[in-house]
Amino acid sequence: MSGVGVGRSLVRKGIRCSSYCIRSVHTGSGSNIVPGSRLSGGSGILQKLMVSNTSRVMTAIPSRSMFIQTQDTPNPSSLKFLPGRTVLEGGGTIDIPNITAAQGSPLAKLLFRIEGVRGVFFGPEFITVTKYDEDDYQWKIMKPEIFATMMDFFNSGLPVVHASMEASGSTEVYDDDDDTVAMIKELLDTRIRPTVQEDGGDIIYQSFDDGVVKLKMQGSCTSCPSSVVTLKNGVQNMLQFYIPEVVSVEQVFDDADEMQSSELKKLEEKLKKKNNDEE
Repeated sequence: MSGVGVGRSLVRKGIRCSSYCIRSVHTGSGSNIVPGSRLSGGSGILQKLMVSNTSRVMTAIPSRSMFIQTQDTPNPSSLKFLPGRTVLEGGGTIDIPNITAAQGSPLAKLLFRIEGVRGVFFGPEFITVTKYDEDDYQWKIMKPEIFATMMDFFNSGLPVVHASMEASGSTEVYDDDDDTVAMIKELLDTRIRPTVQEDGGDIIYQSFDDGVVKLKMQGSCTSCPSSVVTLKNGVQNMLQFYIPEVVSVEQVFDDADEMQSSELKKLEEKLKKKNNDEE
């Protein structure tokens, strides 16, 4: 573990461990699947899903009143910050993919003022910050300002989000959901989402129709280069293992995601054309 202080530095020996987008699934004793459901039982199968070669690196920042740690995620453009205190009082997660969506969060609005910040994601005890992929934005330059912003904010006593912002908690099972949909939601909440949240993201259920499960990726998963592999080799394989009715899993995008993706593509094309003209 290495540390960088604000005002003075703190150097510690590092801890590294393998990082997974969806690490592992155990279906034997100790399972938290509801007994008697089609998700329970099994013979101690260890189902490894999508493994990332990214090493997890912890960095600690001390201050008089708090100790912020950072943790790498499988997405090189996302960094997970652990302030050592509760972020969302009621639990759950809140995705703030752009500055427009940040109006209900005083902290998110401050973070978006930092050059290079593309998205903010809140978990119960962590904050994931996603930057733009351009080489101009480097974590070593952005982190000190992010640390300072977070420390000043938490010491101010202001709420991270206003009451008007609703967190994504457990996936609600409705009375009109059939057994298959109920099992998909149960498996997502008990086996998949907790592990994804450990890597600074979340997966939200959208729909199930004609064998296709549609999910929305959030936080570090949104722009992760391995998100497609995570869905297909991880989530899809697991759902199909327990629920034969599942044919495939697809990622869905909202209008803001598609607009952002379109603008990024236009920017990339402009930069590429500019570089070609200069050559």
